[in-house]
Amino acid sequence: MTELPADVVDEAERLTRLARNAVDDNAAAAYRERRDDLLEEHGFVARVRDDDHTLVCYPADWLDDEGAVQLADVEDTDRAAEVSIAGPGEQGDYDAAAERNAELVERVREAHGEVHGENAAAFATFMSNHYARPMDTASAREREEFLAEFFPRNTWPTEEQRQVVEDSLSYVFDAAEDGSR
Repeated sequence: MTELPADVVDEAERLTRLARNAVDDNAAAAYRERRDDLLEEHGFVARVRDDDHTLVCYPADWLDDEGAVQLADVEDTDRAAEVSIAGPGEQGDYDAAAERNAELVERVREAHGEVHGENAAAFATFMSNHYARPMDTASAREREEFLAEFFPRNTWPTEEQRQVVEDSLSYVFDAAEDGSR
């Protein structure tokens, strides 16, 4: 009776979010396939409950011959992992987040120049579109997702932008702090 390792659950959640937010159907399918392959390595399968935006990872041996789970037949439901994929702010106010993000982009651009301003604008787009939240509320994990996934694939950054992007993100948080005083 093995449980799914926490890092596997985290990666399954990340891939599910990427699939949900992908603009391209082929990219979304690729993310779901990577998630399903990862879970299969551990003997688990995934299902997304759309009604409450929850990723459910459960043991493959729970499936009956028709591919359905009969919970009455499951002895230990604690083996399943459930993760909300609604994301903070998803039900929130997109317009307010976009407005806050535009304000922070302008502060960064004015204080640190065009290259940092462009990087901040890319981060603003990411946080507004993927999480509907101000970018100064981004977690370390969301910043890493931006740097590893969104930035190199969706912004076509110049070499100069790539070299300073982490500084640019720091400037976003500095601008937010300076503006709150």
